Amino acid sequence: MKIVRVSATPLFIPVTVDVLGLNKTTSLSLCLTEVETDDGLVGHGMTAITEEEVIASIVREVAGPALIGEDPMATERLWEKLYWLLSPRGQTGYASHAMAALDIALWDLKAQALKQPLWRLLGGARQRVPVYATFGFGFFERDELAAAAKLWVDQGFKRLKMTVGGHALARRDEPRPIDAVIAEDVRRVAAVREAVGPDVKLYVDANCGLDLFHATELAQRIEPYGISFFEEPLTQNDVRQMAQLRKRTSIPLACGQNEGLAFRFRDLLVEQAADVLQPNVTISGGYSQCLKIAGMAQAFNIPIDNGGAWPFHNMHLHAGVANGGMVEYHYVAVQMLRQVFNDLPEPKDGWMTLSERPGLGFAPDPERVKELAKRPLSGGKGKA
Repeated sequence: MKIVRVSATPLFIPVTVDVLGLNKTTSLSLCLTEVETDDGLVGHGMTAITEEEVIASIVREVAGPALIGEDPMATERLWEKLYWLLSPRGQTGYASHAMAALDIALWDLKAQALKQPLWRLLGGARQRVPVYATFGFGFFERDELAAAAKLWVDQGFKRLKMTVGGHALARRDEPRPIDAVIAEDVRRVAAVREAVGPDVKLYVDANCGLDLFHATELAQRIEPYGISFFEEPLTQNDVRQMAQLRKRTSIPLACGQNEGLAFRFRDLLVEQAADVLQPNVTISGGYSQCLKIAGMAQAFNIPIDNGGAWPFHNMHLHAGVANGGMVEYHYVAVQMLRQVFNDLPEPKDGWMTLSERPGLGFAPDPERVKELAKRPLSGGKGKA
């Protein structure tokens, strides 16, 4: 079996948030990949939280041609080939996104060829995984945020995540002091905790939007509200400062979803800078590398969870490995994915059950993708 075609489709997809009648519209980027063999099997991959047109160009012009004629079952060898082609000096960024999108497609193809669901091929530790719902976005007013939290609890979710920090460092040119952002965050966290009661797990995510001083202040002020982890509190996931912050707060720290290569996770582990690692298969080099990251975390007795959305791809990792954790049911990302893919599972009572279908168990709808591809790309615009 040989690879005969590699393709990439960049998409920039509007999403309507219809919670509480808000009907707010935002957009997310996505780059789909396909790897096809000479016997007609097609594997599908994807990456996101990046410039979709850049990834498509990398796949079409550099990485894809290098895979033509190769054995798609040799996922380890092909990952290494892509690494030395795209990231020979340890660069992350776009290179890691492209590698992830292609590696996912190769694993999907391999599992189809072996007639196994991908989660079983990755280890088969369990067939269902716990989920947490990311519901609490910055566009909600404080009372809307509390109402949305109640809504998700009523739908069976007992683990909720909300954003904090308001991308404060990236928006310093706006007339709003960071300390004012932090003060409002404290009030928002308090409102959500009051709305859902003490038994619901609550997580917060600053999207790498704060410096050490303000992240420390926020963490210490929300400690009384029982936060189960504080995700990406610091810009750049600064390993040294993450270790310092971890000593300054009782709230567990989580990060890693946007890290591209395994050495970054190694550094977080060695420096004791995080309580939870969050490799994301659509960003952190695909399944080939995330299996290694999961192994490192297990050796250090540090748990892993999915951060950074895209639960339907990440659920295979967390169902496959023995130390798998939660997957993130990110409302906006899920709404977008349902426009692209068929046969996506629905969570029930806070759990997602994986199918027995070979490969990923779902695939893009060709006609819908064709229509979505007619829309203008992001052109470097910011994405939700």
